[in-house]
Amino acid sequence: MEKLSGLEKLAGSREAPKNGGWTKRNKTGFMYVCIWIAGFAIFQLYPFISSLIYSFTDYNIFDAPKFVGFSNYVKLFTKDREFWNSMRVTLQYTFITVPGKVILALIVAMILNRQLKGINFIRTVYYIPSLLSGSVAVSILWKVLFMNDGFINSLLGAVHLPAVKWLGDPGTAVVTICLLEIWQFGSSMVLFLSALKQVPKDLYEAARIDGASKPRIFFKITLPMISSIAFFNIIMQLITALQNFTSAFVVTNGGPNKATYVLGMKLYMDAFKYFKMGYACATSWIMFVVILILTLILFMTSKYWVYYYDE
Repeated sequence: MEKLSGLEKLAGSREAPKNGGWTKRNKTGFMYVCIWIAGFAIFQLYPFISSLIYSFTDYNIFDAPKFVGFSNYVKLFTKDREFWNSMRVTLQYTFITVPGKVILALIVAMILNRQLKGINFIRTVYYIPSLLSGSVAVSILWKVLFMNDGFINSLLGAVHLPAVKWLGDPGTAVVTICLLEIWQFGSSMVLFLSALKQVPKDLYEAARIDGASKPRIFFKITLPMISSIAFFNIIMQLITALQNFTSAFVVTNGGPNKATYVLGMKLYMDAFKYFKMGYACATSWIMFVVILILTLILFMTSKYWVYYYDE
């Protein structure tokens, strides 16, 4: 009791800072935070709210916006065939690239998790494509590679195989831009590699002692232990794929026959070619709702397949 009273006296002897604890250190910290708050408010929050308001208007940049209610949304869902085509293409693109990218990243991560000679250099080489993700230069390079007389068809000709219209056929054009996204798997691979290194080694030793096969070890130990990272990768790649624009615009320009006319490209064309800003804002909010719904579905189903260490 004496020690406790002594501590209380010591604490009571310290004078509380003036201005409700608003010290010089707090002021300095608040000044640094204000820079981020200002950037967030100006470049994210304001455009976010403005786009919602403009989605209910007829706005063409040059004239003042005119309130039209839900007309933009009604037109998108009932009269605009391009919108439904873009939605179909976007979902097709997403459901090809997300599983392909995540699975390929996991396979490469498992290979790179082995102790091989020069493994650090190999990991760097595999990660480099992700540094160029979304780059216009990479998209141009991809277009040159898959042209009718491009490098890929030259290789096919060298082994006496017929040339493929990678960018000229609606079926192969979608696959071509999907391959560009899947090729940039480096960021997901690094996360998987980090997760694989965190799996306790004694689990593998116990499984081998019990005579478990390698596929059984993978599905019963490895996959559950890295499921949280897999969940994160799927969420991030889903959001990225649904917002795709660069590859469709640069490589195929939405063609052929609008087979690669993704929702992001339609939004861009409506806004900056036809100057239908209000209409484009409505499209962007539909894209936001689609991303939100698919993300919520993943979160709701995650309790059935995602394992966390503290559970």
